[in-house]
Amino acid sequence: MNLTRKFLSAVAGGALMFGVAASGHAQNAETDEPIRLAMNEWTGQHVSTTVAGEVLKRMGYNVEYVTAGYYPQVQAMAEGDLDASLEIWSSNIGDGWDEHFDSGAVEIVANSGLQPQEAWYVPAYVVDMCPGLPNWEALNDCVDLFATPETLPSGRFLDYPADWGDKNRPRIEALGLDFINIQSGGEGAIIAEIKSAYERQAPLLTMFWEPHWIHAQYDLQRVYLPEYEEGCLEDPALGPNPDVAWDCDWAGAEIWKVANPSLEGSHPNAWGLIEAYSITNAEQAAMMSEIDDKGRDLAEVVNEWLDNNPDKMQAWIDQATM
Repeated sequence: MNLTRKFLSAVAGGALMFGVAASGHAQNAETDEPIRLAMNEWTGQHVSTTVAGEVLKRMGYNVEYVTAGYYPQVQAMAEGDLDASLEIWSSNIGDGWDEHFDSGAVEIVANSGLQPQEAWYVPAYVVDMCPGLPNWEALNDCVDLFATPETLPSGRFLDYPADWGDKNRPRIEALGLDFINIQSGGEGAIIAEIKSAYERQAPLLTMFWEPHWIHAQYDLQRVYLPEYEEGCLEDPALGPNPDVAWDCDWAGAEIWKVANPSLEGSHPNAWGLIEAYSITNAEQAAMMSEIDDKGRDLAEVVNEWLDNNPDKMQAWIDQATM
């Protein structure tokens, strides 16, 4: 067993495995060999992946959903231990991804259809507590407001979990902000802090993203950093701080569906389905809300959505098998 397999086994425990379903489309499956789809650490990715996986099962494929860390999964795909990962944010990938894209070991299949945004947010009521917000320059005047026992005398910035990278630490330093980024335990931990802050009307500065159902329930105000421009993460001459790079906002992103290119040869109709299917921000957010807010089962919610959108699903299958 190689190191990647050890990682997948350790993190995932056992993969969630599903068999052949919906025999009406079984003729579309070229082989019984399973298709292994990566499941990362946030509900939106689970939805994106399960939409594809459940359609693939209806086409007659065996599908395995394999829990994998967002950064380590690229090595697993390159080595053939995973076949595809279906929600890769272009704004949040490391050198390992570029290396495998450049070598051809992992390939971008298509855009997901989602329109993403990553940004810093505060609850809307915090704007009244910190005059000058939502402009980032107001933050240093409100350090005491955001300080906590673990960060005193600095303010606290609630960040992504460590497995999603550490890109806000150099950004905070480059902008000269007296804040410490505290990496969260994951999506659920950030949501819990947002809910708690609203219940207490307490200050909170956090990293978050769209699409996500939480924006429909809580009024989160984006904090505007210096506008991103190409090269600002590398060239100190760009941005307000002439001495260091990273003094700019997050780049606009695309969300990709990526795969080991061998999948196209072994499962061509499955590759076609992964290429063809897409969902919108509103569709994903609605399913996320059913799962996270109402406590419903992921596969149940996705299959209900597919049953309610048969024309869309059939169009994907037709495109995949033409």
